[in-house]
Amino acid sequence: MWPFGGQETQQFRVHYKDEAAYEKLTNQLFKKLQTKYLSTGKQLAIVCIGTDRSTGDSLGPLTGTLLSRDFPTIPVFGTLEDPVHAANLTEKVAEINLKLKGPYIIALDACLGQSESIGYLSCKEGSLKPGTGVNKELPEIGDMNIVGIVNVGGFMEYFVLQNTRLNLVMQMAELLASSIGEAVTKLSLAVGPTTTTAAASKWIE
Repeated sequence: MWPFGGQETQQFRVHYKDEAAYEKLTNQLFKKLQTKYLSTGKQLAIVCIGTDRSTGDSLGPLTGTLLSRDFPTIPVFGTLEDPVHAANLTEKVAEINLKLKGPYIIALDACLGQSESIGYLSCKEGSLKPGTGVNKELPEIGDMNIVGIVNVGGFMEYFVLQNTRLNLVMQMAELLASSIGEAVTKLSLAVGPTTTTAAASKWIE
């Protein structure tokens, strides 16, 4: 979990209750993958950060579980069964980099923000730094990041996360999983079997 703030350059965001949220988020992810990922020559990895021991911080592993279930060909790290969290993040990042030889990582995490921003999902280029919202020093991760604002930040963050509504987190996770899965699927279809780059074919196969 991290606090919402900092540089907002080229950031896209949409509220999970927006009637067009699925379409907007899917299209945004597709465009970013098409323009920023394909040319890298790397494998793709979705790293969903968080823990199932805290309702608010379960956005990542819930999304990872749904994504793994519905789109099993996409490399996903961080599920309810095998979460990526503060206690094992450094170890997991090393494992992912070794297994996929330095992949292009989309890092996903829950965050806290202003009350009027609760329910918003944002996507932008660059890494995120998990744990800063609860005063933990953890390594930055990701070439692209997606975050969901699950509750209000600024005071007693641990308690706030523990008392976040599961219904909110679940709906946001369902939207994230379906949008990420569809964006990656659309990319594989758009590239096509004859024009697919070597990098893309590694995760399409």
